[in-house]
Amino acid sequence: MMEQRERIVFIDYIRVIACLLVMLVHASENFYAADSSGLAGNVSMLLNESNRFWVAFYDGGVARTCVPLFMVVSAFLLVPVKAGVSMEQFYRRRFLRVLPPFVCFLLIYTFLPLLWGGMTWEQSMHDLRMLPLNFPSMAGHLWFMYPLISLYLVIPIVSPWLERSSARDERIYLALFVLSTFIPWLHQWVAPEVWGECFWNRFHMLWYCSGYLGYLVLAHYIRVHLTWSRRKRLTVGACCFVAGSLFTAWSFWSQGVPGQLIETPRLEWSWEFCTPNVLCATWGAFLMFSCIRQAKAPALISGISKLTFGMYLMHMLFLAPIAQWMVAGDAAHPLLPVAWAIPCIALLTFVATIVTTKLLSFLPGSKWLIG
Repeated sequence: MMEQRERIVFIDYIRVIACLLVMLVHASENFYAADSSGLAGNVSMLLNESNRFWVAFYDGGVARTCVPLFMVVSAFLLVPVKAGVSMEQFYRRRFLRVLPPFVCFLLIYTFLPLLWGGMTWEQSMHDLRMLPLNFPSMAGHLWFMYPLISLYLVIPIVSPWLERSSARDERIYLALFVLSTFIPWLHQWVAPEVWGECFWNRFHMLWYCSGYLGYLVLAHYIRVHLTWSRRKRLTVGACCFVAGSLFTAWSFWSQGVPGQLIETPRLEWSWEFCTPNVLCATWGAFLMFSCIRQAKAPALISGISKLTFGMYLMHMLFLAPIAQWMVAGDAAHPLLPVAWAIPCIALLTFVATIVTTKLLSFLPGSKWLIG
């Protein structure tokens, strides 16, 4: 098992890079969205070959691991639950940290766009009524909070098993999880219902071995049972990341035909976060990060790492206007070539959220807003 100090250092790096990758994903959407919203809806359109290639490269190849990396980080730090901590105590600590900022930004995205005409009162009131059930229409990125909360809910339940399980036990579970990651492919290319699914039963045979719980067990396996050398981690990690990322990028590129409307799920057929290619790339990325051997993270990295939750919550408030300015009404001909426009939008958003979150952190009670 790694030393606590080393583990914290590389996790600071993961948080910072994964946060930037989230913004890279959303910057890329401006170049295949079929409308002026800047976000990919049910239908997409690529305007030219340049957009096709660079969206596949940045969104699929480079950044698709962002969400699973955050899931693995959470589990790596929290699983198993510390001895003597009850389920109630665990829930209180985790949810007091994430729920108040989450609720604040649900309300911000529900009402703030009214100030610049980004939504109507009717839409705002509709979003407000729906808040107990889902995220508001202007905050699609907040979908992530719901599976994160579900992961927190299940951690105290699976912790006793993980404390007693052997490496072989966890490998058996992980093998079933890997098998379950093929289900999105089966849904897309073979049949919409597999292994017991039907209109009266959505719980397929591997339901309880699938989803982000698999990343939780993977995190525990790496932390407790993986004893590979630094060289082996780096070699295997690099190979897995490149292989998974290349496939993820190709899967988008192969389906995108410039100038044609295409259903977004078909275009993104292998972009779900629990697919074998994304799992492979995430496993590889995490192994490579774990090779960092600094005794202490640079102040800049550790400082940004502490801000990443607030940065994630607010980033769409900055990314949307920055992207609108960069795209200038023509995704085929943005102000910069698309190869530069996508990372430029992401980096400008990244810097804006760092500055804003840092300033907010000086306010009394800022933890209730930015975590």
